[in-house]
Amino acid sequence: MIRSTKGKTPRRPAPKKPSNNQKDPVGVYCRVRPLGADDEECCVEVISSTTIQLHAPDGLKANRNGEFKETQYSFKKVFGIKTTQRELFEDVAKPLVDDLVHCKNGLLFTYGVTGSGKTHTMTGSPGQGGLLPRSLDMIFNSIGPFQAKRFVFKPDDKNGMEVQNQVDALLERQKRESQQSVPKTPSSRQKVDPEFADMISPEDACKSEGVDEDSSYSVFVSYIEIYNNYIYDLLEEAPFDPIKPKWNGAGTPLRNNTEFIPPQSKLLREDQNHNMYVAGCTEVEVKSTEEAFEVFWRGQKKRRIANTQLNRESSRSHSVFIIKLAQAPLDADGDNVLQDKNQVNVSQLCLVDLAGSERTSRTRAEGSRLREAGNINQSLMTLRTCIEVLRENQMCGTNKMVPYRDSKVTHLFKNYFDGEGKVRMVVCVNPKADDYEETMLVMRFAEMTQEVEVARPVDRPICGFAAGRRQRNQAFKEELSRRLEERGGPVDGEPPSTLNQLLQNLPPLPPCEISDPSDDHTFPRVIDCLEKRLKMRQMMTEEYNKAANMLKSMLQELDGKLITKENFIHEQRGRLGEKDKMIQNQKNEIDRLEKKSKMLEYKIDILQKTTNIYEEDKRCLQQELDNRDHRLQRELSEKKRMEARLQGMVSDEKLRWQKECERRVNAKELEMQNKLWVKDEKLKQLKAIVTESKTDSRPDKPQRPSREKDRVPAKRSASPSPVPTAQPVRPLHRRSHSAGAERWVDHKPSTNVELDTVMQPNVPNAIKVTAPSEKALSKCDKYMLTHQEVASDGEIQTKLIKGEVFKTRGGGQAVQFTDIETLKQENPVAPSRKRRSSETEPNQDQNKDGDWTDVETRCSVAVEMRAGSNLGPGYQHHGYPKRRKP
Repeated sequence: MIRSTKGKTPRRPAPKKPSNNQKDPVGVYCRVRPLGADDEECCVEVISSTTIQLHAPDGLKANRNGEFKETQYSFKKVFGIKTTQRELFEDVAKPLVDDLVHCKNGLLFTYGVTGSGKTHTMTGSPGQGGLLPRSLDMIFNSIGPFQAKRFVFKPDDKNGMEVQNQVDALLERQKRESQQSVPKTPSSRQKVDPEFADMISPEDACKSEGVDEDSSYSVFVSYIEIYNNYIYDLLEEAPFDPIKPKWNGAGTPLRNNTEFIPPQSKLLREDQNHNMYVAGCTEVEVKSTEEAFEVFWRGQKKRRIANTQLNRESSRSHSVFIIKLAQAPLDADGDNVLQDKNQVNVSQLCLVDLAGSERTSRTRAEGSRLREAGNINQSLMTLRTCIEVLRENQMCGTNKMVPYRDSKVTHLFKNYFDGEGKVRMVVCVNPKADDYEETMLVMRFAEMTQEVEVARPVDRPICGFAAGRRQRNQAFKEELSRRLEERGGPVDGEPPSTLNQLLQNLPPLPPCEISDPSDDHTFPRVIDCLEKRLKMRQMMTEEYNKAANMLKSMLQELDGKLITKENFIHEQRGRLGEKDKMIQNQKNEIDRLEKKSKMLEYKIDILQKTTNIYEEDKRCLQQELDNRDHRLQRELSEKKRMEARLQGMVSDEKLRWQKECERRVNAKELEMQNKLWVKDEKLKQLKAIVTESKTDSRPDKPQRPSREKDRVPAKRSASPSPVPTAQPVRPLHRRSHSAGAERWVDHKPSTNVELDTVMQPNVPNAIKVTAPSEKALSKCDKYMLTHQEVASDGEIQTKLIKGEVFKTRGGGQAVQFTDIETLKQENPVAPSRKRRSSETEPNQDQNKDGDWTDVETRCSVAVEMRAGSNLGPGYQHHGYPKRRKP
């Protein structure tokens, strides 16, 4: 009956995430390869052990007008062109191998442009072994004496390990050796392939310190390839069936099992501990560095054959070499592996050689090659996206979902970024100028990657057995062997014993020579001696057994006390672990509260900024509202002022039209009176004519001048003018108001002509000005303008335009013209203009009335002077002669 137990990979004891103080950033290293030729242009310069500088090529500067400048990038460490493979391994991969031996996982991948030295860094060359062979060599140098026999650890195809006893392992080995169809595990005694011979020199060998000698170890390796987002097993071998031969793609049966068979893609699965693994992937148990590297090289050959047969480039796929280290503690006797599944741990180290990062436009690929390059770039872009989201979640406190499932590469290694082991990246750089743009993109991604923090893996559980079990067991076997050798040599193939030492303590044997056939004394003496020796031997055996039993009981008692003390120590450690868990929980709670506090502070800052923006908008809107209110108030006050002005203008216009209507009514009445008077005069003339005719018919009466002749001058003087020029409404001989006692403003423009007439307008107690001013108007009640114009007969006519001064609502002074007086000088020598016939007089009256009305309208204006205005001396009121109608 086969007894087996399943182990599991090391996991966190609880699903809670560690706090920030238990996180380490992703270690990013940079390695610069030498230039292919000495005359090539270099765009990368190593500034220090942690910094490199990129120089834009001269041609790119000319094309981009110097857009790209010198840029520096910092890493954990920079390896120049003179760095050896050993120096790179000591700083990058050795800590990961040391963690692997101590039950911790690790991930190491190389990243860079095609041709930047990723494969050389990972694999190396004869005499210059890369990270992979050196890691294998360090593992076997560390656990070599403590390896378990083959098939003691057995994969269960579910990312776990089954632990078998020695009998089951022996049966499994015999079964595998008898099955010819199953490929054997390569033996270290086979001839080493010259392609990877002498990868590591003996002086470069190293091993891990602090290896647990009370545990048993086994190494399993697997080799997969991710191409076009499909996973292929490079160690899988299809079994050969002689009855049903294989067929190739052309429909021809394969001659042997060594011909190329297209690999089948594998699927990703999640185990019971939520770790991702490749389902159905071949895991080969190896016992030496040469054997492990031979398995790797076998996968490399299969990869090359697949690339050749499928016409694809090796640089367009990701290769992953997985090293699993299964370990379990020995039992209390130190002979066999402990059959306890809780004490079996499986740690793994993944060495990843990523595909080259370059643009599809540069590869000049077409068709399937273009799709292949697109898929590779998509997987690398997904890796960048996952790194960006992780960085954002850690720096900003967000909880965005990381898109691991968008690519098989990120999905397979998502557990490492969630805290299942250390993550390190080696950025390989080709300094030639042709790779400048791709190298710059790689540098940006690397710089962003080192800002991501990964949780530290927890230590493995502590075994309850005492330390040094293997050494004690080995010492006991050696001591037993030594004592047996001292007693005597080996008997019947048995190991040497201490029989000689025991025989020396027994009585010596008597002489055994028989000289006479009738000798009866020799045999009895020998028999008696042998019986004594037998009794003494039995007594010694009994004493030896007693001493052995006593020693065994003492050892058991000491072991019991030691186990009791160890149990007490384990109990105390358990309590200490509980206290540590409590402290850890409190630290986690504190970290959670600190994160929450930071998040709240971040939100408060955002709200404060938003509040400041709103306050600024509020102030701007309030200022705009105040401006609009001020503008509205000004508009309202302007509106009120305009309404007041309009009301004043309406009232003034109303008064003016009222006066105008009165004037027109008076003028019409005067016209009708004049017409009636003319008719009366005509009737009188007619009557006079009739009377004269009657008188002429009387001869006896003396003739006398007719009254009509005598009244000719009177008739001429009595003929009414249609409308008087100076005073249309008032009586013709009305006396001017200038003779009163009011204060007057006598406005005489400087352009007036001095007339040597006897009658001159003289207003006493008047302020004489040549131009109107507010000061003069504010001191007077009346205003008079002396205006000169040329009359129709060529004589100068003087008009005295009078008005009243009153204050306006705006604080100024206004003049309302109320009267016009006309002073006219006539020349008696000039022919007098006779009145036309009575038929044309109404028309003349109408024309004169029109002239008079026009002058009245022109003079009836108001001059408004506001407070503070300056109406200077340039203001003059001029009169122009009115053109007569023909």
